[in-house]
Amino acid sequence: MEENEKNDRDRGEIFSKAVRAGKRTYFFDVKATISDEYYLTITESKRRFNNDQGKFFYEKHKLFLYKEDFQKFTEGLNEVIDYVKSKQSMPEPREDKPREDYADDVVKNRHTDISFEDLASAADDE
Repeated sequence: MEENEKNDRDRGEIFSKAVRAGKRTYFFDVKATISDEYYLTITESKRRFNNDQGKFFYEKHKLFLYKEDFQKFTEGLNEVIDYVKSKQSMPEPREDKPREDYADDVVKNRHTDISFEDLASAADDE
């Protein structure tokens, strides 16, 4: 076993798969408990902008799924997906944009256009 693989196993990380879907990224991570029992974490990560701090951050939601529940989880998920497919047409798969485009989307959607002249005149008024 390579040193990196051994270090990953020591931390409980076994396998990982990232899936980009629009502005979200889903991480499917297989991990191991101290007793070497595998479980799955599903993490949804969305890039957000904090207007107060003027910085981007990642909002994450995590689900832990244990192997004894895989079968029931899969059956439930498939049933719900089949229901949605039977009731509504499915959209074409979307073309994912690189992460650097997200900043442009946030600026365009959440801020008004401001020129430097506007800022200078506002400072003069104070």
